[in-house]
Amino acid sequence: MDIIQAINERHSVRNYLANRIEADKVELLKKKIEELNAAGNLNFQFKEDAGKTYNKLMNKFMGLGSAPSVIACVGKDDGNLDQRVGYYGEKLVLYAQQLGLNTCWAGTFNRENIGAEVGPGERLAISIAIGYGKDSGKPHRSKDISQVSESEKGRPDWFEKGVQAALLAPTAINQQKFKIKLKADETVEFTDLGGVLSQINLGIVKYHFEAGSGRKVEL
Repeated sequence: MDIIQAINERHSVRNYLANRIEADKVELLKKKIEELNAAGNLNFQFKEDAGKTYNKLMNKFMGLGSAPSVIACVGKDDGNLDQRVGYYGEKLVLYAQQLGLNTCWAGTFNRENIGAEVGPGERLAISIAIGYGKDSGKPHRSKDISQVSESEKGRPDWFEKGVQAALLAPTAINQQKFKIKLKADETVEFTDLGGVLSQINLGIVKYHFEAGSGRKVEL
């Protein structure tokens, strides 16, 4: 499965089977996390047993209480942490999809029960539930490409592909509150339009655009 197929097939999953993730896949996840932590100055932590991370009433109502494992998204709180968490976290989410696993970004969780190590100057930004879903999730209603993008000089194919991939990015409450603008000098400008977890959302959107367009983006 290539990255574009993973983007198209990955949906948020909130109900999980009791099956534990196999040891070989756990090792692959840990190696990927080590790689992404180094690249993004992060301290993501894989917890094989999610325990009572999702014991809040809202999580139980959503079904997340069934998630067998969790990733704690921790990093240096340097003013750009949320975007980095979104960008590198989505790389991890899509890698998990390629391994045949299901995931869900979850901003509501029990921060004490997740068992994350948060060092001086670090912050626990969000969690990612991970395991084998009872289903593969389902696509949500999406905005039109014209609602989230504009261009000062036409719409080249690479830009269109990037925006299309960005529209498949998971965002909190499916708000898709972002704008992508192609400028006359062919640089791409991303605008955060606010909302819940908006900077994490923007980081996720940036990675999707990068994967779809083949053009490197700046965080």
